[in-house]
Amino acid sequence: MNRKIKVGITLGDYNGVGPEVALKAIADEMITDLITPVLFGPERILEKTRNELGIEMPTYEVVRSVSDVKDGKINIVDIKCGECPVSPGTPTAESGHAAVRALEAATVALREGRIDVVVTAPICKANVQSEEFSFPGHTEYFQDRFSDPESPETKAQMILFDQRMRVALVTTHLPIGAISEAITKESVGDAIRRFDKVLRSDFGCERPRIAVLGLNPHCGDGGLLGSEEQQSIIPAIREASEKGILCFGPYAADGFFASESWRKFDGVLAMYHDQGLAPFKALAGAGGVNFTAGLPIVRTSPDHGTAFDIAWKGGADPQSMREAIYAAIDILRSRLRYQQAAANPLGRAKIERSVDKTVDLSKDSL
Repeated sequence: MNRKIKVGITLGDYNGVGPEVALKAIADEMITDLITPVLFGPERILEKTRNELGIEMPTYEVVRSVSDVKDGKINIVDIKCGECPVSPGTPTAESGHAAVRALEAATVALREGRIDVVVTAPICKANVQSEEFSFPGHTEYFQDRFSDPESPETKAQMILFDQRMRVALVTTHLPIGAISEAITKESVGDAIRRFDKVLRSDFGCERPRIAVLGLNPHCGDGGLLGSEEQQSIIPAIREASEKGILCFGPYAADGFFASESWRKFDGVLAMYHDQGLAPFKALAGAGGVNFTAGLPIVRTSPDHGTAFDIAWKGGADPQSMREAIYAAIDILRSRLRYQQAAANPLGRAKIERSVDKTVDLSKDSL
């Protein structure tokens, strides 16, 4: 990729910290030496954020369409959403509408190849629900937009990671009462296989080691505290191991994290959202990144929410947003390297021979 990577950045709910962390993350004169940032959101909100919070920005280009984006510049694709009244810390119908409009514009640009990756600022999930957006979160939205019904391999998997740890989930945004039913041999086995593939292709792990957590306290204590380990999780681990995947467990989540056993593995597979993400966020601090893996596109985000309690006060930390931007670049490059290395050399040779046969070697052509 000779040109700079085009990183699309959506502003999320503008009554939260999204616009602030997005601008702070790219407020560096050197940023365009590395990437071409493309921000999707109302330009008046970005200008208001910059002025009221005193964010010193390099010069940027405001464009009507992503087709007008200038390489090597900071670009703002102006999403027209009316007056966009700001109510700091309070989600409104206007801010929810603007968040969805920006997300949809970035998704179209990603599908058309006009941006290379997308980084999403936080949305208020309850505030964006409508006929045009009826998803529990970004992960399910991108699953709907980019999965291939004819290819079960294109299935979104939520992974949170930093420089030390990668945590994937079997279930994502499910009520706690629905989790047990969703933990089956098939769902756990599928998550293990997909996590192994992602660790290889997107994180450059040659033979990844995966720790699998149990569902119940003490991994069920041999069935005394639950049967999911015996009926679903252990059989899934055994089956994956027989296929050559290095997966181990199940481990009781409390002791696993308390003893720092996660340091021995390339990835940790948790059964449900808070089981994996609560300890991860406590350990990762401000440097965590949320990655929607398993799809043909690269989408990352900071691992925090809208943070309405500190919105528009100037104190939001942009580190997680910055890490999400850099992570998207690293994942894209890793994936391209993996695809090139995994390309079938026999297939390439066959194509080359086919091309050679079409070349005119008569004397008149020499």
